[in-house]
Amino acid sequence: MLDIVIEARKAAISESVMVKRILPFRLRRMVGPFIFMDHAGPLGTVPVNPSAMDVLPHPHIGLSTVSYLFDGQVTHRDSTGVQQIIRPGEVNWMTAGSGIAHSERFEDPAALAGGLEMIQTWVALPEKDEEATPSFRNYAKNELPVFTDKGVWMRLIAGDAFGLSNGVETLSPLFYLHAVVEAGATFRIPDGYSERAVYLVKGSVETGGHFYQPGQMLVFNKNAEPTIKATENTTLMLLGGEPLSERFIWWNFVSSRKERIEQAKEDWKQGRIQLPPADDHEFIPLPEDYSRPAGTPPRPEPLS
Repeated sequence: MLDIVIEARKAAISESVMVKRILPFRLRRMVGPFIFMDHAGPLGTVPVNPSAMDVLPHPHIGLSTVSYLFDGQVTHRDSTGVQQIIRPGEVNWMTAGSGIAHSERFEDPAALAGGLEMIQTWVALPEKDEEATPSFRNYAKNELPVFTDKGVWMRLIAGDAFGLSNGVETLSPLFYLHAVVEAGATFRIPDGYSERAVYLVKGSVETGGHFYQPGQMLVFNKNAEPTIKATENTTLMLLGGEPLSERFIWWNFVSSRKERIEQAKEDWKQGRIQLPPADDHEFIPLPEDYSRPAGTPPRPEPLS
């Protein structure tokens, strides 16, 4: 039934923000096209100076970032000129394609009064779309359909599941849901996909006679049809889809070709990836192997 249980590891993404890093994992690099997943927070108290949490401008290629907040607020700026305030329950989908730089800044202390909690995933692009024109799109909550059952509430972030679909543009078959399940209620994961997983944000669940806690990702075998029971009020993310061909990852770069990652590294060093026009006074330099961010592989590695 279960293929693997992934335990989140700690990683630093800015001066004062530690996250739980779920993907990539050395024994399970991807789930469908999802190649990266970070869970930030919950932070009940933010620094006196929220800018200490800022993630400075940095580059991406070959992927889409998907930012989803439970609490707080963050300002996104990117090299296409987009500036977007990201609020809870919205979907913020940035396609890096041939190359983009963006920043994530915390500029409104009042919006952080209740704390901060967010999930960011990366979705690898099909080979034919790896060099797509960079873009960003914000989708409001009213654009995202909701599925309900007894004790179960789910918002469709992207893809198709439980008979729901939305206008979030995806480039390969996938599903991604935010679920809230009351204590004692049961639910199933979407079928019809080769790879599927459940990440526990808070609460706990039981399936197959075993209990699982926050920070764990349950990856299920292709033909599994598990019944999952919430043993307390629980928040989860459900995700998966169809696998892509082999991928390599280094820092913030993803590609089906190692040489493309080497090109992206040189492009960033030489300033050939434009900084956000409204946020171009500082940036994160290309890390050397000895100073790479926690959880980053030292060289391009295949994701499979």
